[in-house]
Formats: sequence, C-alpha cells, structure tokens
Amino acid sequence: MAHRVAVLVLDQFSPLDLGVPGQVFWAAETPSGEKLYEVVTCSPGRQPVRCSAGYTVLPDHDLDVLDTADTVLVPGVHAGPPVTDGTLPGPVREALLGRPRVMSICTGAFVLAAAGLLDDRPATTHWRDAARFATLFPRVQLDPSVLFIDDGDVLTSAGVAAGLDLCLHVIRRDHGSEVANRTARRCVMPPWRDGGQAQYIERPLPDPAGSSTAPTRAWMLSRLDAPLDLGALAGHARMSVRTFTRRFREETGVSPARWLTRQRVEHARHLLETTDLGVEEVARRAGFGTAVSLRQHLHAAVGVAPLAYRHTFRRADVPHAHDQPSA
Repeated sequence: MAHRVAVLVLDQFSPLDLGVPGQVFWAAETPSGEKLYEVVTCSPGRQPVRCSAGYTVLPDHDLDVLDTADTVLVPGVHAGPPVTDGTLPGPVREALLGRPRVMSICTGAFVLAAAGLLDDRPATTHWRDAARFATLFPRVQLDPSVLFIDDGDVLTSAGVAAGLDLCLHVIRRDHGSEVANRTARRCVMPPWRDGGQAQYIERPLPDPAGSSTAPTRAWMLSRLDAPLDLGALAGHARMSVRTFTRRFREETGVSPARWLTRQRVEHARHLLETTDLGVEEVARRAGFGTAVSLRQHLHAAVGVAPLAYRHTFRRADVPHAHDQPSA
C-alpha cells in the first residue's frame, strides 16, 4: 500500500510549496513502476483557499483526511495568524497533533510552531523570516543556516526550493538512495544540494567573478578514495588555504572537510545498496580507509551501521553479500 502524504493548505499559501509534494512524491516509484506515495490535499472544512499568487484552489478533503495520513505536510504561508502573531485556529492545531510524521516547507514551520510541535526541538525556515520566527517562538531551536532539518517525526525545510530537497530526503530515508536518485532524475533535479541557506543569504560585497571552487569540487568527487588534505585542495584551486576555505564555505555553506565527508558517505551508501562489495572494500572506495571509520561516519549521518543499512536498503536484484562481521 502506498504511503499517504496529506498536504494541509491554509489561506495565503505559497503555490510552489503546494505543488512540490504532489510532483516529487508522485514521481517516486519502484523499478517496476509502482507508485510509492499517494498525495492528498485538504483544507479546514474543505473550504477554498487562496494563494499569494492571486488564485484559489479547492482541496478534495477536509481535516478528517489527516487521520488516514502516514505523513502530514504543511506548505509555506505568506500571511495570517501563524506568521503575524504565532497562533492557529483550534481545529487546525488539534488536527496537527499526534501525527506519525509532520513536515513543513518554508514558512510552513510557523504553522507547526504555532501548533506547539516545534517546542524545544531543532527547526528551520526561510532565512528572511528567521528573526520574526525567533521572536514568535523562542522555545524553538531555530537554525536558519540549513536547507532542512530531520528531527525524526518532525521535519522542516528552508525557503521554496528547499522543499524539493526535503521531499527527496524523505524518499531517500524511506526507500534508499536508488529510489531517491531515480526520482530526482524524473524531476530533473540534483539528488542533493550541497551546504545550506548560508550560500543564498544576501551579502553586500560579493566575491569577484571567476574564483569558483566548483572545478575543485568536481576533482574531489573523482578522487573520493584518495587522501585529500586542505593543502592539496587549495593547490588544485590555485588559491591560498585561507582563501580557498572562505570561498568554499561561501559557495557551499559548509567547510571543505564537511562537504567531502558527505560525498563519501553518499558514495558509501550507494555502494552498500547496489553492490556485493564487503564493507572493508566499500570503506576503501569511499575514502574512509577502514570499516571502523565508515561505521562511525555512516552512523553519524543516518543512525545505523553499514550492515544494518545494507539489509534495509539493498536492491532486490543485488545478490546477498558476504559481509565482514567486524562492520
């Protein structure tokens, strides 16, 4: 049975945020073409809701459909009580409580926070709305520098396109990298974007053109199994270490070391899902060197060891691996 995603739409919703789950989750399929998600849309009382672009939609369902949902998703809103005074109508607040998994895109985080779902938890929203959010909801552990935050049963994302990143992340979490990568290709989008919102925040003095670290990032991806220290990376980019580190963080939102670790983890996940390689060999090819190092980094990233990850996400057409018990 397909996983049901119920999208709760409120007045002055963001039109792109509403379209994202219907497109991304709809595109997630098994290799045989079976749909993995069903997306339904609701509003309080099944009333028409108006978006910020000047048109109105009529959802097929009222709030009762949330009782049948495996995941509830709230698109961003550009006006109304959640973003002006941090409140929600009682029926909407009650409808959001006790759900197995709740997500928000952009300023949809205001709605989750107004329902009390983000108290004492990490969350994010669009960087331009961060100051107002922090004032309205001081108990939330707001991080406006990231594209999305996965806190288990509650997930929040940054502005607009970060909703794509979050939906794809959920597909990867539910079904593994192969399904997520296939979905990304179907949607003509990258499987993941590097860094966070820091790279998009307005700055008064942009760097001169022609000083990108992109060629060095591509070079790093082709050499994940090789030792790559900061001096070598800066040398490839023909920059000083200090300049390279600053430019890299400005373009990706993270340090070179953190970016490299993420790429190595993603490559290891891909190998665990799609090959019969032993864990030691996966660790070597991904650049971690040993199974112990791979286990530490994979657990930090996704919360499980390599063997547990492989048993959960390996493709059906890959033969059983003779994994090393040390992993």
